[in-house]
Amino acid sequence: MEGAATVDELLHLADNALVLGQRNAEWCGHGPVLEEDIALTNISLDLIGQARLLYQHAAALLGNGATEDTLAYFRDAKDFRNYTLLELPHHGPLAGTAACNRDYATTIVRNFLYSQLMVLRWDTLQGSGDPQLAAIAGRSQKETRYHLRHSRDWLLRLGDGTPESHSRAQAALDHLMPYTQEFWSGADADTAGLHGVWNQEVDRALGQATLDRPTAAAHVSRGKYGLHSEHLAYLLSEMQGLARQHPLALW
Repeated sequence: MEGAATVDELLHLADNALVLGQRNAEWCGHGPVLEEDIALTNISLDLIGQARLLYQHAAALLGNGATEDTLAYFRDAKDFRNYTLLELPHHGPLAGTAACNRDYATTIVRNFLYSQLMVLRWDTLQGSGDPQLAAIAGRSQKETRYHLRHSRDWLLRLGDGTPESHSRAQAALDHLMPYTQEFWSGADADTAGLHGVWNQEVDRALGQATLDRPTAAAHVSRGKYGLHSEHLAYLLSEMQGLARQHPLALW
C-alpha cells in the first residue's frame, strides 16, 4: 500500500489528464465519423473530470487560496508536470506554428500507449494509503478501461486494415513510441514496477495489429520535470486565455 499522496504526485497525474483531455477535445466537431466525434469528446470529459478531482485534492493540501482553477489556468508551461507525449499535436513532428491536418492514427496510438499505462497505474493507486486518491483511482480506473478498449480496438482496425491505414498507424507509432521512455525514466518508483506488464500488453496489441515496434531513441523527454516541447505553450495559451483575461469572472 502506498502512503499519503504528495502534491507533486497529484499535479503530475492531474496535468497528464488535463493536457490529454484538452488535446482530445480538439477533435470535437472534427471527428472522422459522428460516432468517433462523440467518443473522443466523452473521453476528453472523463480526463478533465479526473484532472478536476486531482487538482481539488492538491489544492486542499497546498492551501494559501489554491483552487482547481488556479492550478489549471494560472500556472505556466514550466510548472506543468505532464508527460511530453500528451502535449504533442495530432500529427507527425512539425514546428509548433506549422499547419497540418489532424491525423486520427496519431490520436489513437497516443491514447493507446497512455491508457495502457494508466489502467495499470490506477489499479495500483486504488491501494493508496491516501483514501481520497484511492477513491479517485477507483473511479478513474473504470473510465480508463473504456479509453483503452476504444483505442486498442481502433489500433487493431487501423494496423490490420488497408495499406493506407496501416502505414499511417505505423508512422504514428514510430513518431510517438520513443516518448514513452519518459514513463520509466529517472527514479520513478511509481511506474517502475509496471514496465514489464505494459511492455507485454503493448507488444500483444501491436502483434495483433501487424505493427512493428520501433527501437528506443537516444533522447528521453522530460516533461514530468517541467522541460516541455514547444507545443505545450501553444496549448496552454488557448486553454488558459479566457481565464487569464478575466481572472475575477464567475461562471
